[in-house]
Amino acid sequence: MNSCWIDWEKITRNFLNSRKIKQVAELRGFYRVNPSGIPRIPPDLELRDYQNTAIISWFRNRGRGTLKMATGSGKTITALAIAMELYQAIELQVLLVICPYRHLVNQWQREAEKFNLKPILAYESVHTWQSQLATELYNVQAGNQKFVTILTTNSTFISEGFQSQIKFFPDKSLIVGDEAHNLGSPRLEELLPRSLGLRLALSATPERYFDEEGTDAILEYFGQILQPEFTLGDAISKGALVNYFYYPVLVELTDNEALLYAKLTQKIGWTLQKNSNLNGNDNLTALLMQRSRLVGSASNKLQALQQLMQERLDTDHTLFYCGDGYVENYTANYRRQVEAVTHLLGNQLGYRVAIYTAETSLEEREKIRQQFEEGYLQGLVAIRCLDEGVDLPSIQNAVILASSGNPRQFIQRRGRILRPHPDKKQATLFDMIVMPPTLDRETWEVERNLLRKELKRFLEFAQLAINAQEAETKLGEIQDRYGLLSN
Repeated sequence: MNSCWIDWEKITRNFLNSRKIKQVAELRGFYRVNPSGIPRIPPDLELRDYQNTAIISWFRNRGRGTLKMATGSGKTITALAIAMELYQAIELQVLLVICPYRHLVNQWQREAEKFNLKPILAYESVHTWQSQLATELYNVQAGNQKFVTILTTNSTFISEGFQSQIKFFPDKSLIVGDEAHNLGSPRLEELLPRSLGLRLALSATPERYFDEEGTDAILEYFGQILQPEFTLGDAISKGALVNYFYYPVLVELTDNEALLYAKLTQKIGWTLQKNSNLNGNDNLTALLMQRSRLVGSASNKLQALQQLMQERLDTDHTLFYCGDGYVENYTANYRRQVEAVTHLLGNQLGYRVAIYTAETSLEEREKIRQQFEEGYLQGLVAIRCLDEGVDLPSIQNAVILASSGNPRQFIQRRGRILRPHPDKKQATLFDMIVMPPTLDRETWEVERNLLRKELKRFLEFAQLAINAQEAETKLGEIQDRYGLLSN
């Protein structure tokens, strides 16, 4: 749909005027009782100023754009507020939200219901949703129904069952890509509907790791990153995220790990010499992932964790981020790091924990989440599934055993514990950082460049901490040891 027929200046003006009066039902006049499924702004909704700014920026960009907003800053609410305004202004008929994972669909459902929406949850078997989707789209086109909300996953979105329905979406449809960096892969990007003109991308880090083409594809489809960006520092200063203490924990590799690390770094150097273009370099990506997995699962992290938690057994609401690799010199039953950490905490230290991974069923996740909220469980041992927008604001402490060179994962893993909660005044984060081994001169030049980039992110996070000076001093040990202060 070409959205040039929409009077964007009028929509922006009306939205600005509506912000000038107090957001209560009587004043805005939007809060009459609507039939279920018809968009309605919640009576108690108070958008933050940066959310208002984001909405205005999207309107001024004529219904397209990418909102780069820090983890925990309320991207979901912002997107739903945009949909509400479009319903009021142009009688928007369809809201389609694409999420990378099922648990994010469920989180969107909870928020959407506050806006009086009755979303179709389109994932898993087509038998559970396809008939309902087809019926409601027909009813909208026929004028028998005013609004349809569809929440789906990336994998369901690209399925034949869903794609066959795209042609029935009306012009007045808004497509929202949540954690939109995931939509930059060729298979997903090529199936994004060009017929829908109203497009909104949400991500704290829309840039894809080592994939400039994928990043460009996202921004070309959804629209440019809208200014101003809303950073982690902005979110803390505005009260959208809590303040935090940051404690880097420096860990050495074992001799065997150091040897493998050196070999991988040497191969990375050779690969860069052959092809200095990082984008689309599959060999380089594989080597970096292999080395990241080695560092993430370094066995001395278990010893460091034991020393740390022996002094913190009375704490609760703690998150333990693990790597997806295996721990050297550990018993066969607990070789995987997530299992080794769970065994150490639960069996050896008596700390009440549960594993929370992608393999955990949705039903079990909800049960674990409730036990964690109530304090029955002191901690969660998690892998990657907590990287993408999972909402656990009661987390007060975190131990990051697996650091990532991927900027998106780095930001998400650290931003996750900063979400506000009534019982949380501040957060505490322990970050295990592996010290690279001694390398030969040629290999070291490769390592130095990679390490300098990673250390920059650690320092940026340290600078925002309550104990910034203490954290920066600790990280200074890495700078001094490896001569990273010089160019």
